[in-house]
Amino acid sequence: MDFELSDDQVALCDGIWDLCQGRFDIDTVRGLADCGGVDRQLWGELADTGVFSLVVPEEDGGVGLGWAEAGLVFEQLGRALVPGPLVGTLLAAGVVDDAVVGLIERTDGPALVEYPDVLDALLVLDGDGVWRVDAAELSVEPAQSVDPLTPVGRVAELPQGEQVAEMTYGWANRAVFLCSALQVGLATGARELAVAYAQERQQFGKPIGQFQAIKHKCADMYSREEVARAALYYAGCVMDATMGPGLPSSPGDYLFFHGCTNFKGDTLGDEEQQDMVRAISGARILAAEAADHNGKDCVQIHGGMGFTWEIDAHLYLKRAWALTPCFGSLDRHAERIAAMV
Repeated sequence: MDFELSDDQVALCDGIWDLCQGRFDIDTVRGLADCGGVDRQLWGELADTGVFSLVVPEEDGGVGLGWAEAGLVFEQLGRALVPGPLVGTLLAAGVVDDAVVGLIERTDGPALVEYPDVLDALLVLDGDGVWRVDAAELSVEPAQSVDPLTPVGRVAELPQGEQVAEMTYGWANRAVFLCSALQVGLATGARELAVAYAQERQQFGKPIGQFQAIKHKCADMYSREEVARAALYYAGCVMDATMGPGLPSSPGDYLFFHGCTNFKGDTLGDEEQQDMVRAISGARILAAEAADHNGKDCVQIHGGMGFTWEIDAHLYLKRAWALTPCFGSLDRHAERIAAMV
């Protein structure tokens, strides 16, 4: 299996990064905190570029790429700190016509809904399928978010909604994969910010990047990032090889969804499906840990001012924290892997 990016994939990454640099510079991203995390015009530009129709077949009006390419695009979006319900909107493409779509797992009690003020619809995953809930049906109470660019609201009980799919297995695993891609991008962005500061900040007449302690931190950040990226690329390749692009039309051996663990009796499907589960959950653990540790190291390299609002370092760390609980805890994903050992 070749993990070197093709010329087309490199061009795709460069194109998305150029879009982010031009339309989602850090000042613009910071300003999105005042409008619920989403600016409709900028969101429309992402849609027009094909970000949300990446895996929709060309005959259905999409770009027709695979999940490996979707991971590359979301990696660049995470690197640029682009906020919004990116995962839900991509997965909803071709299923519902709404422009801004959230995605959540149904819980027995209250639920925290991200970007509640800007959603057109919310897709809810449970053991019976995927349900579309109109945003107007949500009774949302304000709640405090760890990330200023990921506003949340508390919903006492999620409405049942209209069923749009009869299974959740493909949705859940692909959501996990896309969250992992965002966090690999966050790890990259935090490392780039830390290295740039270490090259500029002077102490004792020389850049602090020349001091061994800072060198080691930057090297560790790069190592974590590269390991997580390799796991992400492998997961994308396995997903495309196992199920192909788009969403699967049949549940296979996975009929129950809860906390992103799927069981049919006491089995976990055939060997090919187990390889995919291992790859996705492995990438999730490594990406979340890379984003978390790189965010913390970036803050520390900036010193005491690293966690102040004026410095961007804390934004990478807080976004990593906001993404980590989505679609199964890291312990849950470790359990998925352990169940197949």
